[in-house]
Amino acid sequence: MNLLLLIGAPLLTALAVLVARNKQQVKWISLGGSFLQLGLALALLLAFRQERAANNTAQMLFEQQYKLFQSLHISFHFGVDGISVAMILLTSFVVVAGVLVSWNIEKMTKEFYFLLLLLGLGAYGFFISLDLFILFFFLEISVIPKYLLIGIWGSGKKEYSANKLALMLMGGSALILVGMLGLYFTAGNSFDIMTLSKATISPETQHILFPLLFAGFGVFTALFPLHTWVPDGHSSAPTAGSMFLAGISMKLGGYGCLRVATYLLPEGAKEYATFIIVLSAIAILYGAFATMMQKDLKYINAYSSVSHVGFSLLGIGMLTQTAFTGALMQMVSHGMMTALFFAVIGMIYDRTHTRMVAEMGGLMKQLPFISTVFFIVGLCSLGLPGLSGFVAEMTVFVGSWENADAFHRVATIAAAMSIVVTAVYILRAIGRTVMGPVTNEAHLTLKDANWNEKLAALLLVAGILAIGIAPGWLNDLLRPAAEVIMNRIAGQ
Repeated sequence: MNLLLLIGAPLLTALAVLVARNKQQVKWISLGGSFLQLGLALALLLAFRQERAANNTAQMLFEQQYKLFQSLHISFHFGVDGISVAMILLTSFVVVAGVLVSWNIEKMTKEFYFLLLLLGLGAYGFFISLDLFILFFFLEISVIPKYLLIGIWGSGKKEYSANKLALMLMGGSALILVGMLGLYFTAGNSFDIMTLSKATISPETQHILFPLLFAGFGVFTALFPLHTWVPDGHSSAPTAGSMFLAGISMKLGGYGCLRVATYLLPEGAKEYATFIIVLSAIAILYGAFATMMQKDLKYINAYSSVSHVGFSLLGIGMLTQTAFTGALMQMVSHGMMTALFFAVIGMIYDRTHTRMVAEMGGLMKQLPFISTVFFIVGLCSLGLPGLSGFVAEMTVFVGSWENADAFHRVATIAAAMSIVVTAVYILRAIGRTVMGPVTNEAHLTLKDANWNEKLAALLLVAGILAIGIAPGWLNDLLRPAAEVIMNRIAGQ
């Protein structure tokens, strides 16, 4: 399969949006383009599985390379493994859902959809790039659209939130750039990930470069204490913006932590694993307890995202193959789950004009579909068996427990304790929002989800159930790629 299609489809869709004549054309072009991207992602999954079934054991499949700056050894080098395919599939689901839930956007509609599609373009390019310079380029493509989406279409303290997000992500990018240049000059003047993976980099150099790269990507994925942009950014962003931020953008950071920092600098990963575990355990518990104090639905989901993303970073820090696989499964699960959570919160806000839990109640009777989806995503968040959250978190716990020493097992137990706290705030939020008597008479006339909202919700629910009920396909997709990274850690 030609991977350039994954870049070409959102690019052409975005350009078509710019020349559309009216708002309806903009919406239908965006929706058609997003479904095309979903189709390409599913075709890639099928082609990838067929290649593996045919005993194609190459680390990266469908590789393409085009020289860009030969003197600097920069090239468009693309390829995918199971991790890339899973992330591309996640991105395509969130893109379609984001377009659908934004159907009623009236303010600068053309510009809004153009920025959404640009975010998708950046994510696809990032996940297929095997050249660090190009990977960094696509990572930066996603920063400006986030800033504009929050600053123009956001709510609340949107200017403050947009500036804070942009400044912190730019700070993370600066760390990544320094780490990349360090790799370039110490490993034979190359940005190519496959070449760098074969280069000999001294442990001393790795100990310097690893924290730069891991912390830089960690800013994007809410590594404690570099997470402070998350609650403000999510709460002020428009619904689709929150879905993209939590569902896709935070996964760029997790992917970079694993693909770039851990894979290319295994000695650095072993040196700093303890710090990663401690910070991840703090993030998991802190995020859970902080969520209990929130009264705004968006802040509840934002702080819970800090906690849930902590499981991915915890899996990376545990340095076992099962934990790596669990970390990746958690990235995919959390992307689906949190995108759906923000979509449902947006649906509720559009009807009640409030996100405060205390101002709602008894919404189940008037909004049965939205309330049902709210229940499903809430139960997924607290790790109910049969849904994706349980599978992903349990895999992280099992992989973490493989380390037999007291430190790793205490960290695992501490992380597992957060599940109880999660159950408390999720069930309390759901109960006060959709159960009980109606607390506001104006809510008696509310109308349930529209066709576009139902389609977006059902698409993400299908993804959650596909992982929760039959996780084997995702495990088979991710585990071989996780094994390659584990072999690097083991020095094989």
